[in-house]
Amino acid sequence: MARPRTITDEQIVEAAREVFLEQGFAATTAEIARRAGISEGTLFKRYASKEDLFEAAVGLHDYAHWRANLLERLGQGEVRVNLEQAFMEFLGEAAAIIPNLMTVLSRGHDPEHNRILERLGNPVRQDAEVLARYLRAELGLGRVRPLDAEVTALTILGALTTYVHQEHMMNQTGREPMDAGRFVRGLLDLLWPGLSP
Repeated sequence: MARPRTITDEQIVEAAREVFLEQGFAATTAEIARRAGISEGTLFKRYASKEDLFEAAVGLHDYAHWRANLLERLGQGEVRVNLEQAFMEFLGEAAAIIPNLMTVLSRGHDPEHNRILERLGNPVRQDAEVLARYLRAELGLGRVRPLDAEVTALTILGALTTYVHQEHMMNQTGREPMDAGRFVRGLLDLLWPGLSP
C-alpha cells in the first residue's frame, strides 16, 4: 500500500498565496486545494476557514510582534533605542505584508473583501493605540516629555507607513531605495527633541 503524500502547512500557504495574488479574496478554497494538490477536506483540517488561510497566506499571523516587543521594553533601557527597535521591527513586518495585502485587495471590488477587512479591524489604529500606550506609560515614568500620545503615535505611524508604501510599493526607477535604518534614525532625529525629557 502506498504511503499517503504529506504536504506541509508552508506548501499549502504558498499555494494559497499564489491563488489569492492572482484572483483576490474571491479565490475559492477549491482552487487553492487543487493548486496545493490536496482535497478541500484536507485544506479545512489545517485551516478552519478561508479567512484563516488568507491571514496565513498574506502573512498577517506574523504581524504585530513589534507591538508586544515594544511594551516589553517599557521602563527599560533608553526610550529612543526602544523606539528605534520597534520602528525597525514595524517596517520589517509591514514590508512583508502590505504589498501582498494591497495586491490581493486591488483585484477589483469584491463584496467578500468586507469580510476580511472587518476581521482585520483597523491595524493602523491598533498600532497607534499600542504606541500611544507605550508613550503614555513612559511619560508616567518621566522618561518622555509631556505630549499628546495619540497625536504623536499617529504622526509616527503616518511616517512609517508612507515609507513602506514609497519604498516597497511604488516602483521608482532611477532612484536607490532608502535604507530603513537611515529612515528610522532620521525620523527620530527629527522627533526626539520633542520627546526627550
